[in-house]
Amino acid sequence: MGHPPRLPSGGIPARLCPLGNDVVVRDAQPGELPEVGALRVAAYRAHGFLPPASVYAGALRDLGADGDGDVLVAVDESQILGTIMLERWRPSSELACQPDEADIRALAVAPAAQGRGVGRILLRAVIDRAAARRVRHLFLSTQPAMAAAQHLYAAAGFTRIPDRDWSPVPGVTLLAYGLLLDTPQPK
Repeated sequence: MGHPPRLPSGGIPARLCPLGNDVVVRDAQPGELPEVGALRVAAYRAHGFLPPASVYAGALRDLGADGDGDVLVAVDESQILGTIMLERWRPSSELACQPDEADIRALAVAPAAQGRGVGRILLRAVIDRAAARRVRHLFLSTQPAMAAAQHLYAAAGFTRIPDRDWSPVPGVTLLAYGLLLDTPQPK
């Protein structure tokens, strides 16, 4: 594959990714959060997953801006290609119920970067981050129409957990997936 991917301070190399050697996954910088929020909304709207009048657009845009969670970005030079968030358990978690559990939130890839492996490297990076933080069980929610995302999750080892499916608003059901991590136990 040529030269190994660049690894900036705090970044994760984009292994086995057809995007080139300059793609890294790293923590989003505070000044990038508005761009990250806009990318999420654009990605969800590009495939009809977020109607124009949806009240969820504001929440999707602001997710992680309060510092609650790890917002990761895939970056090619200075362009943000995609994002994903790790949210540790808290009483208001969507799916996580215990301190050793966490939710993955808002996987989104810029429409121009879709189909190039960005989602896969972001998902791998958030799994690695969760394992490093001793998370034992990862969860995520997805819309039934998000077939490509569901395929990505299954390929990464996530399985359906129908008893954790939930409805954030009447008429919308989100499908739950989970992944049990082999995290090192403290000695």
